[in-house]
Amino acid sequence: MSDLDTPGTRKADRARATRAALVAAGRELFADQGFAATSTEQIVRHAQVTRGALYHHYRDKTDLFRAVFEAMEEELTARLVRAAAAGDGPLDQLQRGYAAFLDACVEPAVRRIVLVEGPSVLGWDEWQEIDARHMFGLVEASVAQAVAAGEIAEQPVEPLAHLVFGAVVHVGLVVARDPDPATAAAAMGGALRQLLDGLRPRAG
Repeated sequence: MSDLDTPGTRKADRARATRAALVAAGRELFADQGFAATSTEQIVRHAQVTRGALYHHYRDKTDLFRAVFEAMEEELTARLVRAAAAGDGPLDQLQRGYAAFLDACVEPAVRRIVLVEGPSVLGWDEWQEIDARHMFGLVEASVAQAVAAGEIAEQPVEPLAHLVFGAVVHVGLVVARDPDPATAAAAMGGALRQLLDGLRPRAG
């Protein structure tokens, strides 16, 4: 028996597979039905695991929702990084990143889980903490690079990063709750673009 095929390794692999199945089931059901309308019985049936397996890995339905939310935040962060990487300079990277965020805000699963139900299920403080932990660092680094490159007027980075991050997050909340999210995203995207362009150093 190799070191990669020990009983402990197989057990860990099964545990990871079970958690992945539960998160995938939770994500689909929470997106389709909402948190309140989704029962734990539906989740375990959809994931094809036992109720005992659910409660072994997660304290309750809210804890599973938290895991789903964290997974979606990780995916969204990676998506914004990829979009920003195509930018021509730090400010363009920042603009591409928020544009990708607004595109995501239109998607039903992101709208419902991340932006609509996330704050109510997890509570505003925890929702903000998780969101900032995944994304604020990206905004702060982009703002710092833009200031260093002379694309944003010289000023303290952290306060400005908080302002930009807060604006983008609030715009996402507005888009998610709009009856026509695509139109709202386009309008908000134009306003954010003008806001960021206004941070450029003034000529003369």
